[in-house]
Amino acid sequence: MKRVTRSIASASVAFVALIGLLAGCSSPKARFYTLDPDNTVERASTATPVRVVVGPVTIPDLVDRPQIVTRVSANEVKVNEFARWAEPLKSEISQVIAADLRTMLGSDQVTVVDTGSNAMPAWRVRVDILSLDTEPAVAVSMDALWTIQPPGKQPAIAGRSVVREAVAGDGFEAIISAHNRALASVSRDIATSIRTPSGR
Repeated sequence: MKRVTRSIASASVAFVALIGLLAGCSSPKARFYTLDPDNTVERASTATPVRVVVGPVTIPDLVDRPQIVTRVSANEVKVNEFARWAEPLKSEISQVIAADLRTMLGSDQVTVVDTGSNAMPAWRVRVDILSLDTEPAVAVSMDALWTIQPPGKQPAIAGRSVVREAVAGDGFEAIISAHNRALASVSRDIATSIRTPSGR
């Protein structure tokens, strides 16, 4: 009987050790990131009281996924399984551009949702991001076409923003900050076109 008890005890110890080993070898947990309005953007000294609806926003298929995609070399990218966007990237971009425009135009009537036909006529902004390239510890490069449709029968305004923002440091926080600054540059070009007399 004593031998049986010792065998059971030994098996229990081995089982506990195995569980501990497996726990130590478990995969790392994913971290989730969000884009934010660039904190260096200043509110317009003179408000432009217009209503703006941002969207749609399109992005390349390569980066249209939950994982953050980074550049390894000229012909290789890395899909980072443990660094992910908290929301679809297209939604993140449209929300950030809308927030930037609210500040840059001094208007609280900038949204990503059309509030209906009874509302004040809106300027409609479409953004097509042709490329979005992220090189860790180097730079974020963005090439964006955008179209602004003013209210009424005014002709559309088309523009292009080609931006490169340095990634100031290692890690994904630095990468996200560079994305925010790149989007602020795109937003600044759009805001300028809405404000200028030629755009209106």
